[in-house]
Amino acid sequence: MYSNYVTFFVLELFLLSETAVHFVTGDSPCQPHIFSHGFIGCVCNATYCDTIDPVMKLPAGEFIMYTSNEDGLRFAKTSGQFQFYNLIESDLVFQVNKSVEYQKIFGFGGAFTDSAGINILSLSKEVQDNLLRSYFSPQGIEYNFGRVPIGGSDFSTRKYTLDDAVNDVTLKNFSLAFEDFTYKIPLIKRAQAMSDRKINLLGTAWTAPPWMKTNNDYTGFGFLRKEFYQLWAAYHIKFLEAYKKEGLDFWGLTTGNEPLNGFLPYIVKINSMGWFPVNHGNWIAENLGPLLRTSEFNFTKIIAFDDQRLLLSLWINKLLSNRKAMKFIDGIGIHWYWDFIIPVSVVQNVHDSYPDKFIINTEASQGDKPWEKKVVPGSWKRGELYVDDIIEDLNNWMSGWLEWNLAVDMKGGPNWANNFVDSPILVDAKNDVFYKQPMFYALGHFSKFIKPGAVRIYIAPTKYKNVNVLAVLNEDESIVVILHNRSAERFSVILEDAVRGKAVIVMEPFSFNTVIYWY
Repeated sequence: MYSNYVTFFVLELFLLSETAVHFVTGDSPCQPHIFSHGFIGCVCNATYCDTIDPVMKLPAGEFIMYTSNEDGLRFAKTSGQFQFYNLIESDLVFQVNKSVEYQKIFGFGGAFTDSAGINILSLSKEVQDNLLRSYFSPQGIEYNFGRVPIGGSDFSTRKYTLDDAVNDVTLKNFSLAFEDFTYKIPLIKRAQAMSDRKINLLGTAWTAPPWMKTNNDYTGFGFLRKEFYQLWAAYHIKFLEAYKKEGLDFWGLTTGNEPLNGFLPYIVKINSMGWFPVNHGNWIAENLGPLLRTSEFNFTKIIAFDDQRLLLSLWINKLLSNRKAMKFIDGIGIHWYWDFIIPVSVVQNVHDSYPDKFIINTEASQGDKPWEKKVVPGSWKRGELYVDDIIEDLNNWMSGWLEWNLAVDMKGGPNWANNFVDSPILVDAKNDVFYKQPMFYALGHFSKFIKPGAVRIYIAPTKYKNVNVLAVLNEDESIVVILHNRSAERFSVILEDAVRGKAVIVMEPFSFNTVIYWY
């Protein structure tokens, strides 16, 4: 402990030198809004919204850092230089080694749910544009993924699928819904028009039409009837065809949202359909896989599981014991909801067992637990939980991380099942404004700076437990290091690179920090 205090003192001395970190201007700052308990959000209206400009390549030896903290900094920008100087040995040195590479990073995003569309469209056109720009434009956090429910989810105002005509065994009555044409497709197109990055769409069905299921219901203890296995696969192809007609292709399909929910009818009240892993494997092997791969959508990836870590290893081992199914499956989708009790080692184990399958977090939200308050405006803690989970996941072979609703109202909906949750953006339609919460900036510290195609690289861990860290290498040869200071202290660490030297990184209390430099 004594050596750490000495290190703090020595590092602070460097801040007084000519190479000290200095502030940089250029972006539009957060307009703070103080919620109850002193929590801070950033308010946007028709005439103003905070922005963050694209990062331009820096000269060799220079770095730039973005900081968000509990006290209200949001992407505050500072800069500094690497130097070749000697410092005393310390536990607070993070050594980056770009020659040791791990998985490729696909990107980050959220979901174009019916509820998100309802909330976004409840605002005036100018405010809608500011909200979409905040997520997707070069002046925003540059999401490059959008999850799209196939039919309804609980974040709809009604229960529905895309073919509710009973016993329509030819899918003659299959059609996109009013919600697709009003709340999903137009917003996806507006987002893509604002973005410099391709927005990868990921489709997920919550349930088959009730008439295809054993319980004839949208939810409850129900499974797909075996005589409809091929029809359910064809339903997915119909969906892809319908969206293609509207000019939209899908990067991937998951094999169904949270199949474990079908076994929990007295706990889970939302749209759901249960699967046993063996049956699920058979459906993928004999129906969905062959049909998709022989269609015009053979580029669309198949992502299995799409559920919690809880039974991940058991489920995947059973599923992938079907060698034919394994041939069709590209990746594994995981939801974050019980990560706090299930160790990330299960993700590492799945990667070790199936290294050719990518792993991606396909859904996350907060306020979902029965004991939690649904919406906590301005909660810094919820932002911290996201940052730590993303760092932990990516450090254990995940290739991407998707949040849930792009926006909810101040209650956390609408949701037909009253299953309200929080979101990075809250919409206050009455006042024609929206609020960016700490969760928004937590995600932005990754999505803005880690570009599609980046790879995770080695960064030596330290013994100091109050800093969580991740390092990646972008295709443009920029290094991105994300550090989360979980302590109440302002202190400095050393970022060491064999080529660039050492940089003193000053971290504010309870802060997210993204450092970028080039080779």
